[in-house]
Amino acid sequence: MRLGFVFREITQGLRRNISMVVSIILVTFLSLTFVGTAGLLQAQIGQMKTYWYDRAQVAIYLCTNTSPTDACPQGEASPDVKTAVEAKLHDPTLASFVSKFYFEDHQAAYEKFQQQFKGNTVAKYVTKEQLNETFWVKLKDPNKSAVIAETFTGVAGVEEVRDQRSYLDQIFSILNAASIAAIGIAVIMLASSVLLISTTIRLSAFSRRREIGIMRLVGASNFFIQLPFILEGVVAATVGSLLAGVAVLGLIQFFVQGYLAQRLPLTSFVDISDGMVIVPLLVVLGVLLAGLASGVAIRRYLKI
Repeated sequence: MRLGFVFREITQGLRRNISMVVSIILVTFLSLTFVGTAGLLQAQIGQMKTYWYDRAQVAIYLCTNTSPTDACPQGEASPDVKTAVEAKLHDPTLASFVSKFYFEDHQAAYEKFQQQFKGNTVAKYVTKEQLNETFWVKLKDPNKSAVIAETFTGVAGVEEVRDQRSYLDQIFSILNAASIAAIGIAVIMLASSVLLISTTIRLSAFSRRREIGIMRLVGASNFFIQLPFILEGVVAATVGSLLAGVAVLGLIQFFVQGYLAQRLPLTSFVDISDGMVIVPLLVVLGVLLAGLASGVAIRRYLKI
């Protein structure tokens, strides 16, 4: 009997405030979609870091005739320098850190440069002698790159030792900034959603103040009076949360996997399994925020 009354009150409340309920659904949908997108971006950054950092190499650039004189006063690296560098990489002290390495001469560097900058006018003016001969070193643990840098930095004939992860850090810093911006927008929209839910519940309670007064007279508890209003907010927010979940899964399926993954096959992207982790969290977040906002709103109203 009481349960039927509660459901009847919820249905009547949703019908009476249909425009406000739709507003709650839309705001919840938009705010949680931003939250889900920010979560996906963080997951994507984590996957890309794991994927690319594991493949990042350390480059030991040898001197050329065009290298800065302060780093390479002797000019072009001699064959003895190349032999010495290779011997150090084979040394048991470094061999325990090195997974593999290979040497790239002027010709190989030139061919790679021409391929990377094909169609660019700069490719016409670069000669193979201007490009560094390089030892590319793959480490067993990419976090140990400092060992290679300390060993070869300052060695005669070596212009520079560069960890490729330094380039990746710049990219990931931009992605992290975008993720923080998405989280900031999501927080603002969640706050708007909470305020809208609170306002809607208070308006719903005001429109039914006569029924609330009668329920008080017959001895109904505050919890029994508050429950229909709380559930109204929860129902609307749940619908918005589910829509946000569908939007997140659609984003993964059609944009990430259907577009990005097809055009950038050399990296790893989030998939539906990652989305299935985020979607339940969005629903729980939406329900909790709606429940708290509705509960606080109706409790304050009943104290007036």
